[in-house]
Amino acid sequence: MGTTSHRRRTMLALPALLGGTALALAACSGSPEDAPNSEGAEATVTFRIWDDTVAAAYEESFEAFTEQHPEITVDVQVVAWEDYWDRLPEDLEAGTMADVFWTNTANFGAHADNGQMINLDEAIGGDHDAWTEPVADLYHRDGIQWGVPQLWESTALYYNTDLVEEAGVDPTSLRWDPTGAEDTLVGAARALTVDAEGNTADEPGFDAEDVVRFGFNAQHDAQAIWLSFLAENGGRFQDGAGRYTFATPPGEAAFGYVVDLIQTHQVAPAAEDTNTDPTFSRELFLREELALFQAGPAALAHLVDAGFDWDLAPKVEGPRGRISVVHGVAAVGNAHAADSEATIEVLRWLGTAQGQRPLGESGAGIPGVVEAQEAYVQYWAGQDVDVQVFLDAAEEGTTPAPLGPRASGGSNEISPVFQDMFAGRIAVPQALRQAQQAANEAIGD
Repeated sequence: MGTTSHRRRTMLALPALLGGTALALAACSGSPEDAPNSEGAEATVTFRIWDDTVAAAYEESFEAFTEQHPEITVDVQVVAWEDYWDRLPEDLEAGTMADVFWTNTANFGAHADNGQMINLDEAIGGDHDAWTEPVADLYHRDGIQWGVPQLWESTALYYNTDLVEEAGVDPTSLRWDPTGAEDTLVGAARALTVDAEGNTADEPGFDAEDVVRFGFNAQHDAQAIWLSFLAENGGRFQDGAGRYTFATPPGEAAFGYVVDLIQTHQVAPAAEDTNTDPTFSRELFLREELALFQAGPAALAHLVDAGFDWDLAPKVEGPRGRISVVHGVAAVGNAHAADSEATIEVLRWLGTAQGQRPLGESGAGIPGVVEAQEAYVQYWAGQDVDVQVFLDAAEEGTTPAPLGPRASGGSNEISPVFQDMFAGRIAVPQALRQAQQAANEAIGD
């Protein structure tokens, strides 16, 4: 439940990658009122995030900020993910919330609606460095921009170069098609799935009960798998009002295809394993027990030192092309900040290339400011990884992450039903109807 206060650390920590997961550790308690001013500073602006390693990059950024604004000190505070969302409404209500803080798409809407966030259109306006449009759009509500995009991610296909070459699979041109007419993913995944006797899934004698290597990571993973499959088949997860709309024929076909990769074709890990362990497929890929791994850039830090050759390709294409889920973290301003002018200056800085360049240089994630993204590309180029495919995905076609002021409540209803669906315990059409009804009831629709 504590807050770690970071002041002036010059050495960057190892990259911490943001995939909607909690990576920060929290320590000794503190509150915005406790933050001391630097000598000569007239205002201290507090900035709350949930990732300790990214805090180091922000500190470097704010050193440059304070050189330009010596009257303002920025105090970076870290609250662990497991405490973050419980503390956020409590601290806003109590008046102890940080002046600027991170948020995600599932949690910002209610606070914007309640008048607890700074209207960025009024505070900053449109005269700022170019932001990645699909990420900025996530924090546009009721015609108002509420969040400054900070770090974001899309999806690509990690592949084991030796395994795909041996199987004669071209990972750059894979396509899924629920009608089967133009599908190449099933065949590729079957050729890459191998049992303990060396039989592939498309050979006689294949033993699906004794698989030593899977072809593809079909699983209950909204970010990397099913939200994009849904969009690529013409389905929609939510409508413009945030109401859930995935229980449709396109939705049934898309989810049915993914579930069949597990249950029928048996070319993906068992849902009983991936449902309970979000890192399961990544670890299989690291052990060369998974040939194709569709995921975001958060996996890079875990795979960069793998003892085999791997590379990145565009995500698998669908009937309507490649559509990636773009999800990002934004910085928002507390409408009740003690010093609103200083807070707005910090928000303005966080939306500049200079302010975000240390984030890219740390490899922590793709900066929301377009001009700062080259620093991220160069960081990973230094690790012999070409990450341009993630940036390209935001230009090719995108679908939003879950949105709405009560999206977390909807997701809580959807997840257990989807886990049963991926495990084959509930038929896809029934599961989608059941999950959609429960989710809409949870958000009051």
